[in-house]
This record gives sequence, structure tokens and C-alpha cells, in this order.
Amino acid sequence: MDETIHDDERYVVQLEIFEGPLDLLLALIRKHELDIFDIPIAFVTRKYLEYLDLMRELNLNLASEYLEMAAQLAYIKSRSMLPVDETDEDDGPLDEGPDPREELVRQLLEYQKYKVAAQTLADIPRYGRDTFGKGVPEDLTPEEGDLVSPGLFALMEALQKVFDRVEGGPSGTEISVTRLSVSARIHQVFDQLRERRRMPFLELFDDDVTRSDVVVTFLAILEMTKLGLSKLHQAGPGTEIHITATADEEDFAQALAGANLEE
Repeated sequence: MDETIHDDERYVVQLEIFEGPLDLLLALIRKHELDIFDIPIAFVTRKYLEYLDLMRELNLNLASEYLEMAAQLAYIKSRSMLPVDETDEDDGPLDEGPDPREELVRQLLEYQKYKVAAQTLADIPRYGRDTFGKGVPEDLTPEEGDLVSPGLFALMEALQKVFDRVEGGPSGTEISVTRLSVSARIHQVFDQLRERRRMPFLELFDDDVTRSDVVVTFLAILEMTKLGLSKLHQAGPGTEIHITATADEEDFAQALAGANLEE
């Protein structure tokens, strides 16, 4: 068994795929079927921090808003654990201003309202995207035309499944140390997509046997998506994620030449 090593200190991924901390909280609420008006703060805080730990392990460049939300959740959690002194008529500094838990619910509801409105606008057919003039060929098959891009948290959910599989695999196997860069893994992934063009996202991790292998593969996929060499898509929330090649060999070589990736 080979243990893949990558240089975490030099390779940092920063993508526009981040929806933001409120999106993460809404995803957690939906996944665990929680009542948005009665959020179990301790549970949500723990799950939120687990996601941040996973992002740090992948060297994803966390925006400051994620850390601010973590601090806000920790503050709300600490306030909920304080005993209430009903005999104290002086409210004191902790009771000044709006209830932070109610404020969080208000932010989530407002964000959800605008998110739904934005999705409704995005679903409106657009000329040149969903409708085409006479003589203009459509470059997507009907099956692909219905696919949407997965968000960050859908990818994180899929990645956690890979980690669970790796950690639950056979142990006690002799490990040898080799080095595999993100650039080298990109070449391997592209070779796989060149043969099949489109394949399930999770199948790209079939040969990964350590957490380090998984991290390198995931970073390679993100970098390929960022460079326009591939696209990630799914039929809808909770469905299987697929990856499709969007470049030929010439475009692939040009994109990598200008990417300045570490070897």
C-alpha cells in the first residue's frame, strides 16, 4: 500500500464555490431535519466545526465569515448554558440587545428567502441557455441539460463518504511512502476522463487507500474544475455527483502550463 504525501503548506485552494456560512447552517438544518425556529445550538455548533475541520484538512482557504459564524455559534451556546438568575432585577451586560439566537434565526430566514428567489430567477428559461434560435445547435444532450452544479457542501458530504470508506478498510497492511503531487493526480484524473468522458465522482477515489490520497484527489478535482478542464454536476440535491471532461488534450496542456502548479 502506498501512502501519498502532498505539501499542505504550499498548496492552498481558493474557489468561488463557497456559498457562505449561512448556507452551511441551512444545509445542516435540512440534512438533520431540524426546526429552524428551535435550533439545537450545541448539536449544530459541533457539526459546523466538523465541517470547518474538514475544510482546513483540505487546505481550502476559509473566508473570515466562516470563523465569525463559528464564534457566534460558540457565543450562543455559552449563553444557553448560563444559569438564569430570576432574582436579579438588573439584567446585566449579557441581556443587553437582541437575543443572539433569535437574531441567527432571523438571518437564516432572510437568507433563505433571497436564496429561493435567486433560484426561482435562475430557473426561468433564458434565450441562448435553455432556448435556441432556428439553426443554432444545442451542445448538451437532454440528460445533461437537466443537470446542476453541486454546491460545496454536497461535495463535502461525498468526500466524507470516501473518508469513511478509507478509514473502515483493512488495517495492518504494510505502508510504503511515495510522493504524488496534485499536478500528477490531475494528469491521472484527466486520463480517466479522456477514456470515459463522464463518470461518477466517487469512482475517482477507488484507488485511494489513505486520507492523504483522498485529499490529493479532491484537490486535483477542484483545480481541474477551477481551470475549466472538467465540470461537476448532479440531477438534484442528494443525487449522485458526476464529473465530465470539458477540454481536449491541447486545451488541457495549455491550462496546466499557465496554472503554475507545484510538481
